[in-house]
Amino acid sequence: MANAFINNLAFSLVFVLLLAHFPGQAVGEQTKTTEFDVKPGGMLHTFTDYIGGYECSFSFAAQGGTNEKWLMSVGLSDEDKLLSCSVWRPTGTSYLFFTQFKMELKGTKIEYANASSQARAGQKEVVLSAEEFTIGESAVTHTEGKFKAQLAKLTAIGRTRHQEL
Repeated sequence: MANAFINNLAFSLVFVLLLAHFPGQAVGEQTKTTEFDVKPGGMLHTFTDYIGGYECSFSFAAQGGTNEKWLMSVGLSDEDKLLSCSVWRPTGTSYLFFTQFKMELKGTKIEYANASSQARAGQKEVVLSAEEFTIGESAVTHTEGKFKAQLAKLTAIGRTRHQEL
């Protein structure tokens, strides 16, 4: 049982790494990448994308600066067993201060999630501490009072409730 869990976790990590390095390109699964605006002003905004009947939504509120172009990639593994969702700022850093965020993968149980405050190509990724965000059954959210308002990338992978016939 422990070996199966480790194998599943290893597969999930490889899936994340592939999507992080080749967003929007097929790597044995369906993927799509869409650009959206992250708008400051402190109001709650949500961007949602769909693939294979599954949904990923990213809700956020941010302050400072002007609109920033971000990307969302959603991917569905072979046989529809894993759904991945990543949002990131293509430049690798954001000048906005996020007051809150939530990524929800509807119809899945999240097995892996990670967030970074800097994810610039060619430089070391600055991963948020585990206390800054909370991984729930189907959502990843900022942790009130612990999140330091910096976000440049957020990724989650969930096991779908896909049933074999």
